[in-house]
Amino acid sequence: MSAAALLAAVGHTPLVEIAFDGQMAPGVRLFAKLESVNPGGSIKDRPVARMLLKARANGRLAGERRLLDSSSGNAGISYAMFGAALGIPVTLVVPGNASRERLDRMRAYGAELVLTDPLEGYDHALRTAHRLAAEQPERYWLCDQYANEDNWQAHFEGTGEEIVAQLAERGLGAPDALIVGVGTGGTLTGVGRRLRRENPGLLIAAAIPETFPGIEGLKPLGQPGDIVPPLLDQNLINRRYPVSLDQALAMCRRLAGIGLYVGPSSGAFVEVALRLANDGERHLLVTVLSDTGERYVSTGMWQ
Repeated sequence: MSAAALLAAVGHTPLVEIAFDGQMAPGVRLFAKLESVNPGGSIKDRPVARMLLKARANGRLAGERRLLDSSSGNAGISYAMFGAALGIPVTLVVPGNASRERLDRMRAYGAELVLTDPLEGYDHALRTAHRLAAEQPERYWLCDQYANEDNWQAHFEGTGEEIVAQLAERGLGAPDALIVGVGTGGTLTGVGRRLRRENPGLLIAAAIPETFPGIEGLKPLGQPGDIVPPLLDQNLINRRYPVSLDQALAMCRRLAGIGLYVGPSSGAFVEVALRLANDGERHLLVTVLSDTGERYVSTGMWQ
């Protein structure tokens, strides 16, 4: 597959309806974007493809300079995959507790990995990437998905735009609730801004994990020292719902029972969405299923 064909396969993912009989108030409908069908298997293909193409066009990756960033796994796979296709050398700073499937796939594409202490959390990996970029500016260009404006813009022009169009195809208007979480903040900011343009009364609910053990790919944002992603527009968030890892995994198993094999962050989003669907306050709910459950087999979540 050529790089152009790989990039062209990003986005335009299905919008699937999720129904839980007896647990949703009358008239409530829940839809989700199935992002595992992207070529890299996750929603991160969208912003990473845009960020890499913009960086290459602007000459930031000229010569022997390597692309550098931190990632809990999904963005790392996207970086490594597109980097291999485009001939861009990639270095990734990854928490050491990332699942084996993610680490193996990044290595398969030829990415250089710097593993950090998992007990230090995602923020330590982020700080490490910034330190490496500052120490070796001639070797690295830091993409910094947490602050790169192309991140949220990919979701504004892609994910959010697709949701609006796909609901319209079903004869439905704009949603009145969006349920996601915060990793880099790109999905919440980009999709939230696009959907709120359609419906100024849109409720945006954020799924917030525990600090430990946490939910892979999501930031708790609950401690004074937590790094808040610069591109996250916190003013968009109306409500924050706590979600435990056990609740997220239980929902993943329920979703598998109806044919949707997804990872823990998706389980967390649907768990929060079901709470909203049950109270009937909002009637057209949208979320995202960020990646595939196959990426977590080695963690034991399916046993």
